[in-house]
Amino acid sequence: MTQDHTLAPVGANDRIQALDALRGFALLGILLMNIEAFVGPLMNSMTGLDPSLQGADRTMDAAIYLLVQGKFFPLFSMLFGMGFAVMLMRADAAGRPFLGLYLRRIGTLLVLGLAHAVLLWPGDILVTYALMGLLLGLCFRGTPQSRLPKWGVALMLLPVGLTLLMGLLGSAMQAMPEEARAGFEQAMAAQGAQIDAQVEAQRLAYGSGSYAEATAQRASDFLSMLGFIFIFGAFILGLFLVGAWFTRSGAIARPEQHARLFWRLRWVALPVGLAMVLVSYWMLPTMDFGRLDLTASTAQSLQMLGGAVMALAYLAWFVRGLQSPVLGRWLGLLAPAGRMALTNYLMQSLVCTTIFYGYGLGYFEQLPRAWQPLFVLTLFGLQVALSHWWLARFRFGPMEWLWRAATYLQLPPMRR
Repeated sequence: MTQDHTLAPVGANDRIQALDALRGFALLGILLMNIEAFVGPLMNSMTGLDPSLQGADRTMDAAIYLLVQGKFFPLFSMLFGMGFAVMLMRADAAGRPFLGLYLRRIGTLLVLGLAHAVLLWPGDILVTYALMGLLLGLCFRGTPQSRLPKWGVALMLLPVGLTLLMGLLGSAMQAMPEEARAGFEQAMAAQGAQIDAQVEAQRLAYGSGSYAEATAQRASDFLSMLGFIFIFGAFILGLFLVGAWFTRSGAIARPEQHARLFWRLRWVALPVGLAMVLVSYWMLPTMDFGRLDLTASTAQSLQMLGGAVMALAYLAWFVRGLQSPVLGRWLGLLAPAGRMALTNYLMQSLVCTTIFYGYGLGYFEQLPRAWQPLFVLTLFGLQVALSHWWLARFRFGPMEWLWRAATYLQLPPMRR
């Protein structure tokens, strides 16, 4: 049995397919962002422009940093919030208890994320989504629609404010008398040396280590990455709430009724967000873990906020594309990949670590930066084709089926 997965212009009846197409688009951006961390040490992918690159590699690195890095995880986060709102609205409409079902769903996501981080790739986002999703369900499921964006913006500004405060304190420490300043500089140098040692450990374990050695390093890296939740957790939770508003307000289902909002996101948010990112790049193109001052924290804050604003603009432009009869059909081809977003996300880690890690084909740090987007487009194109083939025969992706079974405590039918 075959099924037409093309997507007509967005309307109330197409809401789920519109979200699926957006998820497919976000998956492509996530892989473009993550590929650097698959090919080389994870920590090196978090510093912005690699100063050692030259020529086409440097140009591509800068382009991905400006247009992709920090722009697609906000989009993916908003989509998580949209999915949460859909689930809540359906439960309310059916008079079905929500919290127990949702907690099982989040618990399953947490287990999958932990397995992904330790067994495949430590740059996992699922654990953070599960922990912040728990707060979302416990604290915000009854929040009135009008307050969702207010809470969302407030939560996103919280880590930005903390980042700026830490930078201000760092600059103040550097203005202290020599004895106090020397202690601060020594501590920052030690932190930078610790990160350098972690990079070398990743290079050794992932580039030439056995699977057991890589797994031990993944566990260590995952615990280190989990520390970032204290900065990015509130930011991601805020994005969840903004995404929930898009669903509950009907903006995704009926964009024509929110034409002014989408126009502003397309024509105002994009240049404003890009300007923020460009200023951040001009101030500090390469982040240094051994540096803490107001300049560095301002650059980081502008990158965070600018990325979220650009993500909103990307969402608006994609929705505009879906409204086009011609372009909408092409963009709709991404919908099956989005329906299998969890499977495809985990598959990306499995394929890339198998190709690049030492216990696999061993191409670690051998794919030039300029060629990485071509690899991404090839892999993602294969995922889209596989998703079409799979969903023509089965109701769910493999991991989606498992997630659904654990959520509802029953085995849903798999074959069509």
